[in-house]
Amino acid sequence: FVVIRSGFRPRCALETDDGATNRFALIADIIEECRFGIHDISRTDSDGIPPLPRFNMPLELGLFLGARRYGEKPQKEKRCIILDSERYRFQRFISDIAGQDIHSHDNTPSTCIEEVATWLRTQSRSKTVPGGRAIALEFVAFQAVLPTICKAQGLEPDELTFGDFATLVAEYLTV
Repeated sequence: FVVIRSGFRPRCALETDDGATNRFALIADIIEECRFGIHDISRTDSDGIPPLPRFNMPLELGLFLGARRYGEKPQKEKRCIILDSERYRFQRFISDIAGQDIHSHDNTPSTCIEEVATWLRTQSRSKTVPGGRAIALEFVAFQAVLPTICKAQGLEPDELTFGDFATLVAEYLTV
C-alpha cells in the first residue's frame, strides 16, 4: 500500500504464477531491475518438524547487496531499507550485517508504514510522497472498505493474490 501510495510500483516474485519460471531467477531479475529495495528480515521464525528458520528474505537482501557491491553503475546506485521487528534482533541470526542501518517496525503496521514512507521520500527526494502517518491513516481506511471492494468483484480478502491486491490499491487510490 505504502509503495503504491508513494507513487512507486511494488515488485515481488508473487506478481506472476508461472510454474515454468525459477523463483530465484525471477527474484534476481526483479532485483536487477529495481533501484530501491525493501527488505523485511523479521519473518525468520522457526517452522516445521524439525523447526527450522526461513531465510528467504535475508537471502534476497544478500542478493540485493551483492548486486550493489559488484554490479555496474546502475546496480551501484541501488538503495535499500532493511526492516526487522526489533532494532538489534537480527544480530542473533545474521550478524554479518551489523554495520547496516536496520529500521525497527515493532511488528506494527503503522510503524512499518512510517519507516518505509520516510525512507522512500528521503531516497527518492520526491515531494509527492506523503508522511507515513498520513499514509497509515489511509491504509486503515482502505482496510475498512476492502471487504466491500472485494465483494463487488466476487473476491474474498483472504484469497487476493499480490497482483489482485496491488490492482485494488491502485484503483482505490485513483478514486
